[in-house]
Amino acid sequence: MRKLTYYVAASLDGFIAGPDGDFSFFALEGDHLTALNEQHPETVPTAWREAAGIDGPNKVFDTVLMGRGTYEMGIKTGSFSPYRHLRQVVFSTGYSGELGEGVELVRTDPIAKVRELKEEDGLGIWLCGGGGLAGSLLPEIDELMIKLNPVVAGSGIPLFNREFTAAQFRLTAHDVYDSGVAVMTYVRR
Repeated sequence: MRKLTYYVAASLDGFIAGPDGDFSFFALEGDHLTALNEQHPETVPTAWREAAGIDGPNKVFDTVLMGRGTYEMGIKTGSFSPYRHLRQVVFSTGYSGELGEGVELVRTDPIAKVRELKEEDGLGIWLCGGGGLAGSLLPEIDELMIKLNPVVAGSGIPLFNREFTAAQFRLTAHDVYDSGVAVMTYVRR
C-alpha cells in the first residue's frame, strides 16, 4: 500500500502561505534546497526542473495532490500543469476554470479518492497543499515532512485548516541547514 505524505513548507507559527496564498517569504535559496532537490526531485515544478539541474526520474512520489488554491497559484505563474512529470490530482467542488494536460479534477470525497490511490501500485503520494485539503485528509496522512522556515507569518493559510482534532505523530528524522530551515519528518502513531 502506498503512503500519503504531506510535504510542505511552513512558518514557525504554522502557516503554509500568507492570507492571499503568497509563499515568497519562505527561503527560496540556500543549502537546504540542494539537499531537498536531491532527495525529492519530483517536488520541483516541471518548469523549474531544468534550471535546477534535475532531469532524473522520480524517487519518492509519482502522484501529487493539490487543493484548488494551490493549483490556482500555479495558474498565476502560467502553468496549468505544474507537475507534468507526476500524476496530478486537484480537489475542488467549485473550480470551473481550465485544466492543464494530465490534471484530474476530483469533486467528490477526497478521503475516498486517497484510499483508492493508496491501493494502486506505484511510488508515494505527495500532498503539496493546501491547508483545507490537508485538514480534510488528516485521517489518511501517513507522514508529515515539514520544511520549517525561520520566519513568523502572523496570519495566513494554516498547515491544517479544520476543527480541533488531536492526531498523534512521532518524530522519525530531522535535518537542520545553515539557511535556518529545519526539515522535520513525522509518522503517524
